[in-house]
Amino acid sequence: MDLFSYRNRILHCEDVALPALAEAYGTPLFVYSQNTLLHHLRQIQTAFAPVQPLVCYSLKTNPNVNLCRLMYEHGAGFDVTSAGELYRALKAGGTGHRIVFAGVGKTDAELRYGLENDIVFFNVESEGELFALGDVAKSAGKTARVALRVNPDLPPKTHAKTDTSVKGVKFGLDIDTVLEFAQRAVDHEHVRVVGLHMHLGSPILSVEPYRQGLEKGLNLIEKLRQQGHHIEYLNMGGGFGINYKKQEALPATAFAEVIVPGVQKARCKLVLEPGRFIVGNAGVLVSRVIYTKDSGGKHFVIQDAAMNDLIRPTLYDSFHRIWPVAPAPGLPAPPEDYEADMPGTRLSDVVGPVCESGDYLAKHRALPPVERGDLLATFSAGAYGMAMSSNYNSRLRAAEVLVDGAKHRLIRRRETFEDLVRPEMEI
Repeated sequence: MDLFSYRNRILHCEDVALPALAEAYGTPLFVYSQNTLLHHLRQIQTAFAPVQPLVCYSLKTNPNVNLCRLMYEHGAGFDVTSAGELYRALKAGGTGHRIVFAGVGKTDAELRYGLENDIVFFNVESEGELFALGDVAKSAGKTARVALRVNPDLPPKTHAKTDTSVKGVKFGLDIDTVLEFAQRAVDHEHVRVVGLHMHLGSPILSVEPYRQGLEKGLNLIEKLRQQGHHIEYLNMGGGFGINYKKQEALPATAFAEVIVPGVQKARCKLVLEPGRFIVGNAGVLVSRVIYTKDSGGKHFVIQDAAMNDLIRPTLYDSFHRIWPVAPAPGLPAPPEDYEADMPGTRLSDVVGPVCESGDYLAKHRALPPVERGDLLATFSAGAYGMAMSSNYNSRLRAAEVLVDGAKHRLIRRRETFEDLVRPEMEI
């Protein structure tokens, strides 16, 4: 239930027409549906309710403090990967007992910050990190709780840059040697191993990786307990896929059918770290066509959103549906399947103003004719859009708007030229 729909040939977010938002706030513009966000969160909470999970919203997908506050107010905790994300989680009202701290390269200062705020546990990814955490905890007079992040060495599941559980990636402890490492931590005075963490990558469109990961994880939990570790938590990360092209994603219930029995068998508290599943299809990027041109046998649609606004197509060759916000009469309606043949369209490259050949939102995409001034919507932009945006080419980062029914409010203003240079020291 993604509450973006065409009414009288105009795209709406809930009950607000997107042209009205573009007029009020300018473009490029990220528009989020509050009720879509909450619906997706409730899907996970309901599907996994039999094991009363700690659902930790993953800030890296979209860290806007207003969205984080909304998540917390409706029962979510937070998965953070840096001191900055922990700061945002706390600013959103979060407290340590609903925050887990991930990341392969936490500094001593970040470890200390987590300890000071009494987080649930750290996801530890190397021997060096565990013993550094022990030193920091000792100096603070505390005992750190940790979940060992294990790389289960599963077959490739998704794009190479987002597959985190194959051999040779930087994430996690090697499953072949983790027990030797864990044995050395049994009697550590300032570190207590309380969980096992296993994030498999993203986006995942099958339950099989979770089935395979759980099989290995349950075996490890039993052996860790035999060593003397009191394992209370099983953290299965996130990674649930969403519909980018059509209806390719599985519902939360499908993953729950596999994960819940494993958690019950493990006698653990379940922790999940969803982000994309909650926010991905709760947001669109609205842009305005600047020019169109034909060159080298190709048709280009040049609009004011660029790779600095949404870098996923450039970085991952990712597919985002794109369609006019208000198609002219007689033009085709948005298709169910964006890869099917569509009469009335032409193959176009949707590109931005950044001075890079890699600056595009779509290549060879079937689109209806558009003209200068028309609005485009790039869908599934709620996750890793604004979060990965930049000021490349000294471009101003976009504004963000949250829609709730017929109401809308600005949750991040558009940057100004003064913002670009404000942190820079004058000589």
